[in-house]
Amino acid sequence: MKDTFFRSMTWLHTWVGLLVCWVLLIIFYAGSLSYFRHDISIWTAPELHQGVLQQQTPQNLKPQLDKVQQLLQQKAANADSWFISLPSSRHPYLSYGWQDAAKEPRRRGTFTEEILSADNQTVITDKRSSRGGDFFYRLHFDLHYLPVIAARWLVGLCSLFMLLALLSGIVIHKRIFKDFFSFRVNKGPRSWLDGHNVTAVLALPYHLMITYTGLVTFMMMFMPWGIMTAFDGKDSNEKVRAFRSQAASEQVQTFEPINLGSEDVNSAKLNRQQVDQVYVLSQLLPSIERHLAHKPIKQIVISQPQSPDAKVNVYPDLAKEVTDKRIPWILNPFTGELISKPFDQVSASKATHDTFMALHTARFSEPVLRIIFFICGLMGCAMIATGTVLWAVKIRQKQAKNIAQGHKASLGLRLVEGLNLTFIAGLPLGTAAFFYANRLLAPQLDGRAQLEVDSFFIGLGVVGLCALISTGLQMWRTVLAFTALAFAMLPLLNGLTSSQHLFDNIATGQWVLVGFDLMSLIFALALSFAAIKCHNKAAVKATDKAVIPRKNRTAIHMNTQVMPSTDTSTDASTDASTDANAVIETASPGGQ
Repeated sequence: MKDTFFRSMTWLHTWVGLLVCWVLLIIFYAGSLSYFRHDISIWTAPELHQGVLQQQTPQNLKPQLDKVQQLLQQKAANADSWFISLPSSRHPYLSYGWQDAAKEPRRRGTFTEEILSADNQTVITDKRSSRGGDFFYRLHFDLHYLPVIAARWLVGLCSLFMLLALLSGIVIHKRIFKDFFSFRVNKGPRSWLDGHNVTAVLALPYHLMITYTGLVTFMMMFMPWGIMTAFDGKDSNEKVRAFRSQAASEQVQTFEPINLGSEDVNSAKLNRQQVDQVYVLSQLLPSIERHLAHKPIKQIVISQPQSPDAKVNVYPDLAKEVTDKRIPWILNPFTGELISKPFDQVSASKATHDTFMALHTARFSEPVLRIIFFICGLMGCAMIATGTVLWAVKIRQKQAKNIAQGHKASLGLRLVEGLNLTFIAGLPLGTAAFFYANRLLAPQLDGRAQLEVDSFFIGLGVVGLCALISTGLQMWRTVLAFTALAFAMLPLLNGLTSSQHLFDNIATGQWVLVGFDLMSLIFALALSFAAIKCHNKAAVKATDKAVIPRKNRTAIHMNTQVMPSTDTSTDASTDASTDANAVIETASPGGQ
């Protein structure tokens, strides 16, 4: 019974992992990069690299709002909404924009954004069109080129498979913590198994958290029946909108129009008839600061800005709070009176949902914690990659006799090895291609943002074509070495296509840009190390083939399948290797 249960869990772990591992690799990889979504977006906009990046300071807030309001009144007096995004840790520059009224059949009007320099003197209107870090953020759950709903169903199902793989992996690994401290180098499948175990166990709390909270983000799509039953509407979309509208209204405390009576508010009061509906945003600052309990302001949105019914929506910067709520404080711009604000306390279910969402997005995290999350995300990529490589290595080992006799490897093995090369080596190359396209395409080129995205998938596709030619170590070495060179050259590319190079950014304290260049160099070193390992292993194999006569290779391969290892570390890993062998024996189509 126990052996049957173990084999069942082993079979489950193998197949739920193998069937979706390449989609999971995209999800983990793009999600890891999304922790630095805003940093990537800044790097992809070299127009912002000089005299623009700044931090929000109280003394600069009033002149900044005065300048921005003046510009908006000049350029977008008839706009439907005004947007002002103040400098913050994730958005370290001042931008403003406006949205025109929607025109059928579009639900939203055209949005225009401009950026103001740190000295309030220069308006940047020609920032190149780029998806920046938002591309990786959307790729994480929309996968691109697929219909959005279909992509999210696929991502949700893959996340469910991932959770099953994690739980079954914990069950089948009998010595999970003891084996964590053993890593055997150059031991074939056992080295891959050790790598799989280490990257899984070291970040296991993260893997469980990120997978479960990812499923929470899809809960209304996977389990809509409560909403469908409780809310009215002609279709599911209307019912979901009704649910969200009610949920939002229950979080907002509204106020009757009153005279708050403070000097700060009195200074913002205006006689509408006398001044023809004019208001000054900066005069509302004392009232805003009091209502927000002196929290930093992240964004101000003015709806119907030139109307007697204008409202000022103020969003505080909640970057340091473990919450994902985005509910504004709404003020009357003519009197400074508070119209509505979020309740200080929310329901337990809402607080739980917001906390799960915040844990998944890590928007609350400081740079150090984001780096830790990023490393854990890359360890998730390594866990997935080593798992699928381990499967291929073990199957190739089982088919070694047939291959040595001149037969082709099984179709399943060739497919897995090709997909491994395509996604494990192709994702970094596609990322480098995305960054190079961002800098080498003409800034005003029509459709350049989509061309950047296409460059990512072209890089991925090129590696896929290489996999059709060969999946041997030489091809791995070539692709990894080329990708390492591409990442190593990114800081130089930035210096040549931007007003600031690495040392300028260090001197001026532009740490977002410095961090990007340093991370590129770290990626280059890691990829170079992997390329060197592939080169050395390929050289050893070539030497072995040159020394061993062809007619003797079959016998040697047969002996290696049955000869016990003389390595003393073998006994210490009996359970781990047994687990790996059980995985292959239970579920290996290529070995049939």
